[in-house]
Amino acid sequence: MRALNDFIEDWRGAWLSLLCAIGVLLAFSQAWQAPLFGYSTDQASSGALIRFFYYPFYLAGVIVAFLSWKRMLDAGWRTPLLLILLVLCALSYVWSNNPGDTLRRFIALGMTVLCAYALATRFSWHRLSEVLAIAFAVMALASIVLAILFPQLGVMQELFPGAWRGVWIEKNNLGANMALGFIAAATAALLNPSRRWLWWAVAVAMVGLVVMSTSKTALVSVVLGIGGIAFVFLSRRGPILGIVLIWLAVTVLLLLGAFVLFFPDQIFLVLGKDPTLTGRTFIWEGIAHVMEKRQWLGYGYAAVWTDESEFAPLAKITQVAGFRAYHAHSCWYEVWLGLGLVGMVIWGLVFVEIWLKALYRTYRGDASLFALPFLGIYTLSSLTESMALNWNDLRWCLFVIVLVKVSLPTDEDSDARF
Repeated sequence: MRALNDFIEDWRGAWLSLLCAIGVLLAFSQAWQAPLFGYSTDQASSGALIRFFYYPFYLAGVIVAFLSWKRMLDAGWRTPLLLILLVLCALSYVWSNNPGDTLRRFIALGMTVLCAYALATRFSWHRLSEVLAIAFAVMALASIVLAILFPQLGVMQELFPGAWRGVWIEKNNLGANMALGFIAAATAALLNPSRRWLWWAVAVAMVGLVVMSTSKTALVSVVLGIGGIAFVFLSRRGPILGIVLIWLAVTVLLLLGAFVLFFPDQIFLVLGKDPTLTGRTFIWEGIAHVMEKRQWLGYGYAAVWTDESEFAPLAKITQVAGFRAYHAHSCWYEVWLGLGLVGMVIWGLVFVEIWLKALYRTYRGDASLFALPFLGIYTLSSLTESMALNWNDLRWCLFVIVLVKVSLPTDEDSDARF
């Protein structure tokens, strides 16, 4: 009861911002799609309805942006590389292989980024951590209810019988989201001492859901999250310990990189994947083949995967891969395909920027408590998942939030109140 009273007191005057922010995060998590439109990978017939579903949440993001417009402007000029990348996405309409899809999806991307900037500038880290934790807690609770009370929906019946999938179509979606939910709840516990037991309990529940999903990649992500939080916590115990930990972290990363390079089969075995990464390498070979003709600027933002004409790039990728893919299954290949080498270089600079700023923030403020664990998980997942420049996507939204937060010189709530 005391924790609840503290929560109400802390959020007095900012309830509308809280509700709008949670609504935006839940919308981008896509946790509602399967319960509303069915647990099927083919939801093409519901495409228009799904697009319309986002509009009220775009409005919620605009409301939050309006309340923190001054800090929004400040954040804009502090993140020029990301804005340049977005401009390139818009300009790609000119040379896009599918201009209509490029325009439509860029608008959705722009709204996703706007919402991310709004949340990052509206809340300080101790408040934002609770916003994230609440959103993930809602997803977790809904998944538990479906898995226990409606197992025909919340538990996979085919492919991986018995694995929990909760409110998502596949078990890996549950595992990936709960791994992120774990670091959100753990961060909320560390930054809000009066409610730490509540958020630690939520964090434990997230780990339980990762286990029930049977996703090995998600379990590795949880370990990365724990390691990232421990790294930040111990680094602040003193400068000497911080230097030692950074040296150890770099050493471990180099050893891991060498292990991946020379013993890839063992890594795949640990993650429960085959050496082709379930056919992903065949997709990448197809992308490399079609990029020989447009290596500098690519085929346009989000322009390839829906163009099924006979001579379209997708047809050639399908021919090389041996099956029909729906995305590149890699951030880097996806950006390269859509925006060419120019886009991939800018994306690489954004990636380096966010890592350097997050490491710098390890010793300044609270940003790194969430930022470093999140970036560890994001970096791992980016190798085999298309997570960059995604419209209506929670992980991309979180990436932009982290970039904005580590770029701002101070961490404070917006002055706007209700």
